[in-house]
Amino acid sequence: GNASLGDRRTVADLSGPLPAAAGAVVDGKAVFAAQCAACHQATGKGLPGVFPPLDGSEWVQGDARTLANILLHGITGDISVGGTVYNGAMPSFQQLGDAELTAVASYIRSAWSNKAQPLPAELLGQERKASTRTTPFEGGAALTALADNPS
Repeated sequence: GNASLGDRRTVADLSGPLPAAAGAVVDGKAVFAAQCAACHQATGKGLPGVFPPLDGSEWVQGDARTLANILLHGITGDISVGGTVYNGAMPSFQQLGDAELTAVASYIRSAWSNKAQPLPAELLGQERKASTRTTPFEGGAALTALADNPS
């Protein structure tokens, strides 16, 4: 084609994620919108009885290591959030990079009514390397056990 008519990128090229430039800051809100909002909703309120809220969640605002592992490995089974028990499944997001997971975790820890500190930049990489887990956590009890046994 004629180079003056465009830069030859295809629709597939334009619809994929953009690679982060070296030193670029990842937008946690954008990652949340693309990866998490379908279930947890843009408001962070989730869907009652189906998907738990992130707004006000003790899991989001609690131990940073536990939140990192939820993102890396997912969770299935019963989990209590704000006194309500949810039984479902959240997939692993280990296919996302450490910078993306850190950004989204830090975003949800400070969004809505949440006031927790951002995740340390090195935490996701440390947890990814330290874990041999290949399956999701089996409910809230497994997450509590993780928090009770720091590595």
